Amino acid sequence: DGREAMLSSHGEIRSFGDEKYKVVGTRPIRHDGTDKVTGRAVYGGDTRLPGMLYGQVLRSPHAHARIRSIDTSKAEALDGVKSVVTAADLPPTASDEMVDLGEGPARVKFMRDNILATDKVLYRGHAVAGVAATSPHIADEALSLIEVDYEVLPPVVTVLEAMKEGAPLIHEDLTTVELGEDTDKNSNIASHMQHTLGDVEQAMAGAHLTAEFEVHTSSVHQGYIEPQNATAFWNQDGMLTIWTSTQGAFTAQRQLGAILGVPVARIKVVPQEIGGGFGGKIPVYLEPVAALLSRQTGHPVKLIMSRADVFEATGPTPGSYIRVTMGVDSSGKLVAANAYIAFEAGGYPGSPVFAAAMCVFACY
Repeated sequence: DGREAMLSSHGEIRSFGDEKYKVVGTRPIRHDGTDKVTGRAVYGGDTRLPGMLYGQVLRSPHAHARIRSIDTSKAEALDGVKSVVTAADLPPTASDEMVDLGEGPARVKFMRDNILATDKVLYRGHAVAGVAATSPHIADEALSLIEVDYEVLPPVVTVLEAMKEGAPLIHEDLTTVELGEDTDKNSNIASHMQHTLGDVEQAMAGAHLTAEFEVHTSSVHQGYIEPQNATAFWNQDGMLTIWTSTQGAFTAQRQLGAILGVPVARIKVVPQEIGGGFGGKIPVYLEPVAALLSRQTGHPVKLIMSRADVFEATGPTPGSYIRVTMGVDSSGKLVAANAYIAFEAGGYPGSPVFAAAMCVFACY
């Protein structure tokens, strides 16, 4: 009605029309603002500890390959190298061992294999080995001395290709769960679920007009400015402390406990300031590797991803194929809707297709 908010720089209640608000129309102080604009904020890359070593991660140049062998002897002999770790340094796990991280169950073997590949690499950038040395440059040189014998396998790069009969199997032991029941059928389709309400086919058959469209989307990375990072110190008393830029300290703690086989009571995660996350800094990637290197050396170990590592080895939003059919009656009222949604999950099962199924016909 043309009336304006009464502005003040002192944070008292403002009026807007005949209403009074404590926040709307004000300029609340960001409690982290001063430290950030003055450069005092401590991000993950700023962490410095006495006696700290520097780590690097060797990553696969192949999208899909079997690991025949890994020889780390030359890297270990390089002056300045203090430790080299592979998947053999992670605790063994049963193939069906599960852990609930708060957003549904996750298979521990898949989590560990994603941290350091065991029998296969499943994407370009898949971590194969970690090195700790007295400088980042020595650690980087050590990576070139690690010899990995790969048997290169054919990849599948889109969700529709992966779902075809006869497509190369990414996980030979993965079976499709169909509407909550394990089919015992080996395929790249991890699971199939449905949300249904009413008789869609009957409603669609009686519709006055129907429309159908298909959408193909590519995977899109969040593109945060700050790369993933982790500094770990596994103390001689058995306590593990991790400094990392994370969006969920307790989620990171539970993941570390499952991957390393350590009770969460012996793990402390110190969340640092985040230079952008957008959901991408909830999973752990470097933290378990830094922890293993610290345990072997007795020193704190820091790892920071390169920009290429971030794009190749951390989780973006999934690519997808979506087909939607909708029907209306003669007045234009919606009477039926049907959606088929297939999401890529990358090298391991776990795409958020369940969320898409809940939201596809909602207002969100």
